[in-house]
Amino acid sequence: MSASKSLLARILPIPTILFVLLIVWYAAAVWLNAPQARALMDPDAPSGFWAVAHASWTMDRPVLPAPDQIVTALFDSVFGYPLSSPRNLLLQAGYTAEAAGIGLLFGLVFGIALAIGIIHIRTMDRSVMPWVIASQTIPILAIAPMLVVALGVLGITGLTPKAAIVAYLTFFPVTVGMVKGFRTPDPLQLDLMRTYSAGRATVFGKLRWPAAMAFLFPSLKVAVALAVTGAIVAEMPTGAQVGLGARLLAGSYYGQTMMMWSALVMASLLAVFGLVLVSLAERGVIALRGGRL
Repeated sequence: MSASKSLLARILPIPTILFVLLIVWYAAAVWLNAPQARALMDPDAPSGFWAVAHASWTMDRPVLPAPDQIVTALFDSVFGYPLSSPRNLLLQAGYTAEAAGIGLLFGLVFGIALAIGIIHIRTMDRSVMPWVIASQTIPILAIAPMLVVALGVLGITGLTPKAAIVAYLTFFPVTVGMVKGFRTPDPLQLDLMRTYSAGRATVFGKLRWPAAMAFLFPSLKVAVALAVTGAIVAEMPTGAQVGLGARLLAGSYYGQTMMMWSALVMASLLAVFGLVLVSLAERGVIALRGGRL
């Protein structure tokens, strides 16, 4: 009985928050769409609150679509076209996921390599770390076009500029997390390794790297969300014809709010999918290490 109550207490807040958000969303849709809806309504038709609300929730081009309109647009764009069709949102999400995945891999490798250098080379610790932090103060919207132009001059186009922008965003949380993780071992543990005449490689492999695992996966979860954002932002200055960023741009050009919102929801689902993969990898590592990270 207590177990069922505990399970209910864990699950209940999620639908409760979702229910409240839906009510607020429908109310906001009426508030924002009502002026346009009243202008489109038949003058002879009833003009009470529910008539205006119904008209606000069923407009073709609302300022803020109702949740059911977004779900319908998402369903139609995924299942209404063949997977090979450019109008299929799943295909567009695949292009964005490709850039995000490759960029995340580059950011992960670069971030870990940078963290290893920072903890082993005092000069890098004092000189590089402040620049790592400063690099993230530059807005990605400002640096992305410059990076695309610079790489274009070098003849590098296509997927590489997008992956580079994603790597630029994702290496930071990985570097900061891994530096913290590599420095986690207690001084007594490091002294014990020295008494065994352990070299830097042995200390790193047997002490620092295992200790950093507890910091790697939280950093990766942050990096996954940044990777999706970076891939979408990177698709805009590159003039990409495919991807969720291109879909958002097309929606804004033609005033297709449904297209924009369905692309936004798909981007969120893509980030959630990435987080699930990282969580599964984390659980796998925990299982391999005997139930602890």
